[in-house]
Amino acid sequence: MSCLGNVAWFLLGGCIQGISWALAGLLWCCTIVGIPVGIQCFKLAGLSFFPFGKEVVYSGKVSSFLLNLIWILVSGFWLALVSAIVGILYCITIIGIPFGIQCFKLAKLSLMPFGAVVCPKTL
Repeated sequence: MSCLGNVAWFLLGGCIQGISWALAGLLWCCTIVGIPVGIQCFKLAGLSFFPFGKEVVYSGKVSSFLLNLIWILVSGFWLALVSAIVGILYCITIIGIPFGIQCFKLAKLSLMPFGAVVCPKTL
């Protein structure tokens, strides 16, 4: 089921979201200080391309909290807001609810990318 969901997701907007995250990662990697942020953007790009069958596990480190706080102030809030709005639009129809749930997962990850690990979903 996750393969079919990923194909539909990729065709219905995941491609554009993934490319935008990859471009953001490239922009962040232009400076040495921004490389850790760029790496997180690349992780988000991979999840944005194919989110079905993956889950996000968060750790509670202090350094992750500080980096997430800076991330929210710089660009995370707006990225999460866009993902949340798209998720709400997907949830208007019954067929779009699984896509909306994936958008909400991406919105949460857009707020707190540091300390998050994307791993395959276990049953």
